[in-house]
Amino acid sequence: MSDRQKLIDLFHERALKFGDFTLASGKKSTYYLDGKQISLHSTGLRLVSQGLLELLDGIEFSAIGGMTIGADPIVGGVLVAAAETGRSLDGFLVRKESKGHGTQRYVEGPVKPGSKVVVIDDVVTTGGSALLAVDRIVEFGCEVVCVVGIVDRKEGGAANFAARGLPFRSLLTIEDFRITAPPQA
Repeated sequence: MSDRQKLIDLFHERALKFGDFTLASGKKSTYYLDGKQISLHSTGLRLVSQGLLELLDGIEFSAIGGMTIGADPIVGGVLVAAAETGRSLDGFLVRKESKGHGTQRYVEGPVKPGSKVVVIDDVVTTGGSALLAVDRIVEFGCEVVCVVGIVDRKEGGAANFAARGLPFRSLLTIEDFRITAPPQA
């Protein structure tokens, strides 16, 4: 990623917090990376979107998506960045609960069954949110060719993806912030 240090600096400035936190995985942590502080900022979203397209170079896919709300801005940013390079991509969002009216679907967007897709998450701890998105998009009929994250906290997510046969890549890891992940239990 060409602007890697700029993204790390932006995380330090806007998204890295210290204290006592409970993560989406249920784990306790003394630090928190608020990915939305990056993906909902103009420069942050540009860096992430361009970086993800670079990270995914060489992988054949036609759509990118993930769990709503965390993936929403990232998906939009990647679609715009792809269009700027002349690449056509579709996006999709996965609901936590099926839509209570209309189609009652978990998956929203123009993605079609049979598509090769990438699942995105902002901050990966155990990978639980991304794996739920994987389950829903596979159930919809798509093939997940890669899971990507903005930051890998290195707390089991990569191993959980590997156990499911899913390639995983991340723009950054927690080590880029000079913080080490706790030992695996």
